[in-house]
Amino acid sequence: MDVSTFDFELPESLIAQTPLLNRTGSRLLTLDKSSGAIGHHAFEQLIDFLQAGDTLVLNDTRVIPARLFGVKADTGAHVELLLLKELGEDRWEALARPGKRLKRGAVVVFGENGEQDGENETAMTEPLLRAVVEEEGEMGARIVRFEYNGIFRELLDRLGSMPLPPYIKEKLDDRERYQTVYARNPGSAAAPTAGLHFTPAYLEAIANKGVRIATVTLHVGLGTFRPVSADTVEAHQMHEEYYSVSAETAAALNEAKAAGRRIVAVGTTSARTLETVANRFGDSQIESCDGWSGIFIYPGYSFKLVDALLTNFHLPKSTLVMLVSALAGTDRVLAAYREAVEREYRFFSFGDAMFIY
Repeated sequence: MDVSTFDFELPESLIAQTPLLNRTGSRLLTLDKSSGAIGHHAFEQLIDFLQAGDTLVLNDTRVIPARLFGVKADTGAHVELLLLKELGEDRWEALARPGKRLKRGAVVVFGENGEQDGENETAMTEPLLRAVVEEEGEMGARIVRFEYNGIFRELLDRLGSMPLPPYIKEKLDDRERYQTVYARNPGSAAAPTAGLHFTPAYLEAIANKGVRIATVTLHVGLGTFRPVSADTVEAHQMHEEYYSVSAETAAALNEAKAAGRRIVAVGTTSARTLETVANRFGDSQIESCDGWSGIFIYPGYSFKLVDALLTNFHLPKSTLVMLVSALAGTDRVLAAYREAVEREYRFFSFGDAMFIY
């Protein structure tokens, strides 16, 4: 299958640069996956498309300030690291930019140590954090080991910045605006952006309608947002991302499946987690579990748990467009995208939403 099949024209002016003041203030395009019918609504009308008995599945991952700016210890050259996956023992998978500067054994330093108390000024030369490159991968991927004194998460919170996608040029004043209101488990390098539209009050209204709300965790990393460089879909290799499903969520999924009720995924990350679990347990009861998901969903895939999907509008030729095309059909999805462009919907992370049902 040719990757160019999933290409479409997108004016740069439609890429949303800042979040709306009101989280629920976005527009909502609806797509009936059976008929191809397209509708145009306000996001707050999503509740009209949800049914009592549905199970709404949210990804409760929390974005960490994963973008670090430092310098090479030997040359002083500026380097950026984007932390993607925690590997244990202070080792991380990361993207380096520019990658050519970071060979195996290279050392990058971040921040400086030292205080000025008015009486005893100390030279601020000792780095707060050091990263040693242990392995080199493709397209800037590196395995780095951190050295530091203190608590790593506190240092990361102090030195790191939010890893906004490269197509967002505007500065984000409020870090929490790139978090869902239900973000609980730190570990993501990007937000599960379909969930950015919800407020606690709107989730409460949905629950009051009789919709069951469940959560899964998938820490968004390289597998979700790395561009497809292959010419054919089948040649693309997804990277693994950590996921976990609680016993409570497993029970909710089993009950929904047994009763023939809809499971509605909020975001492609929730959908990928659900389908990973479905494939893991097959016809057996789903159980509490965790692991690594490298699932790649594209047309031809048969969904086993996900019946409906709330998502944002995605990059041309991305694995995310391929996933939604697997659910609703490539022609129908691309037709919906063309209509969204014509009607000037806002695209990508801070953009409008799409509900496929």
